[in-house]
Amino acid sequence: MCAFLCAELQAQGFRTGLYTSPHLVSPCERVTVNGIPISEEAFVTWTEELRPHIERADASFFEALTAMAFADFAARGVDVAVIEVGLGGRLDATNVITPFVSVVTKIALEHTDYLGTDLKGIAKEKAGIAKPGVPLVTGEPNPDIRADLVREANERGASRVVEVNTEGLAADFGRLGLRGGHQWGNAWLAVAALNELPPPFARPGNTLPESFASAYLPGRFDMHGRWVFDVAHNPDGMAILIAALREHNLPRPLHALVCVRNDKDWRPMLAALAPEVDRMLLTVAPSIPENLRWQGEDLVGQPLLFEHNFDHALAEVERGAETVLVTGSFHTVGDAMSRLGLTPYGLTGPVLAVA
Repeated sequence: MCAFLCAELQAQGFRTGLYTSPHLVSPCERVTVNGIPISEEAFVTWTEELRPHIERADASFFEALTAMAFADFAARGVDVAVIEVGLGGRLDATNVITPFVSVVTKIALEHTDYLGTDLKGIAKEKAGIAKPGVPLVTGEPNPDIRADLVREANERGASRVVEVNTEGLAADFGRLGLRGGHQWGNAWLAVAALNELPPPFARPGNTLPESFASAYLPGRFDMHGRWVFDVAHNPDGMAILIAALREHNLPRPLHALVCVRNDKDWRPMLAALAPEVDRMLLTVAPSIPENLRWQGEDLVGQPLLFEHNFDHALAEVERGAETVLVTGSFHTVGDAMSRLGLTPYGLTGPVLAVA
């Protein structure tokens, strides 16, 4: 949804910042202005300038990078910025701002080690981004969870709550720059958010802007030749990926290279993906520190092929394939793109390696 907001704001002529997380290849991807990432030189400069404050506050990497993003946006003279919450909402580093509008897309089981496994509890954390006098837009489809979001937002003084039914929404005209049927819901949610912005940023109306066709976010059903990259890293994301695979009917044989972090619910993810591909190869992405424990397991009614060496796995999964899917985490997609020479947002040259 953030990509759609940025596309329209840029189309209106506003210098637009975007802060997202995590990154795929370089942390510079997280901080862009009109689609141009922060330069490596600026990244180093801001790190040195902010270092005393980072050390004094014992700030985390995300907290430090959030401060860097806000500083860079100011230095590059943005008119408006789209800020993606990192984790939860109420206690997230990005929650220090007072925005023009707050948006909660939908609630899913994510970061359960920090947010817990109760959707109502997660909803309360997410709704923590609501601010007094600021409208909140949500596309949460579950009526009970949505009611909790609305209640929490009202208690926090939101000027109003806009509830958008994104289920099954589509359009008979135009196109979207992001692939997948679920993106229509994200697009209509972006329209609702744009309608809540104050002048001169508001775009009143109930149609999808033409600018949405230029929206781009790397790693989201991102097609490069016969390679498809998708950062599906939880069961909800995997379900969305599978729907997109069925919608696009990609050339077969379709092979998949998969690596999911141990802290995710990866068993149902593999079981869901296996019937959709002709061959699935499991591996360990180099930037994931832990050794995944799925060797030798029969989770989907068939033996799972495992290649620990990531470079060997990349070569093996491509053998005999017309389409190759790389998925399971941001780490997996980023490591694969890096080794294949693909750089998000056109980043060139050596990139900063930050764990």
